[in-house]
Amino acid sequence: MRYVSLFLAAAVFSLPVSGYAADMTAAPTTPVAAPAAEAPAVKTFSDADRAAIEDIIKDYLVNKHPEVMMQAMRELQRRDQAEAETKSKQAVTTSKDKIFNDPNTPVGGNPKGDVTVVEFFDFQCGYCKMSEEGIQKLLKEDKNVKFLYKDFPILGPMSTVAAKAALASARQGKYVKFHDALMAKKEHLTEDMIYQIAKESGLDVEKLKKDMADDAIAKIVEANLKLGSDIGVRGTPMFVIGEQVYPGALQADQLKKAVDDAHAAATPAKK
Repeated sequence: MRYVSLFLAAAVFSLPVSGYAADMTAAPTTPVAAPAAEAPAVKTFSDADRAAIEDIIKDYLVNKHPEVMMQAMRELQRRDQAEAETKSKQAVTTSKDKIFNDPNTPVGGNPKGDVTVVEFFDFQCGYCKMSEEGIQKLLKEDKNVKFLYKDFPILGPMSTVAAKAALASARQGKYVKFHDALMAKKEHLTEDMIYQIAKESGLDVEKLKKDMADDAIAKIVEANLKLGSDIGVRGTPMFVIGEQVYPGALQADQLKKAVDDAHAAATPAKK
């Protein structure tokens, strides 16, 4: 208990002097010479002292009030997320041209829509597949949305194969159809599966394979990965809607709300 007393003593001595100002000024005073102040003794804790203090803190946080630790962890996570989102938004502002105007990025929805939705995704990402239903619903119901597909393969070699196949399919004018078919597949992808889906989507598979081997396709993938790294894409999916960044999967209502907000921001306020 003596360590608790030390903490209490430290708290008492750290009280602000202003708390006693009324009493000090109320009493009549006569100027006297102040005694020479002695240098305060510096208290150092032994290893045993430190161990005992750590035990008290650990007991308080783990046994008596674990909710304090949980609150602290949640607050740290909140701050980290807020900081990451702020940095991403700033990076998006400086990378606008690469995000919104790259001629190598496949386009869906209405190419002339007044709101642009950009998705960084991986064909093997379960969360991306979860978001797909909301995306399809959005593009069906809102004909004023331009959708940009940023193939962002980060989940292994097969993700890269799928991304190259999808980007190569754009040369046959079937990117969106092939993309949607790949996203609809719930199983882990294999090369045979990718080429079978390509065939079912009406693609010339031999031409697709030849185009996939083109260095230009690999460079598009590399550029997407570089861009994602620059703007803070730490996982898939990540959406850029208007000028706002939305990390993680979005449900249909969340996606609609984000797009509606972007529509409102794009429309000049009526006086």
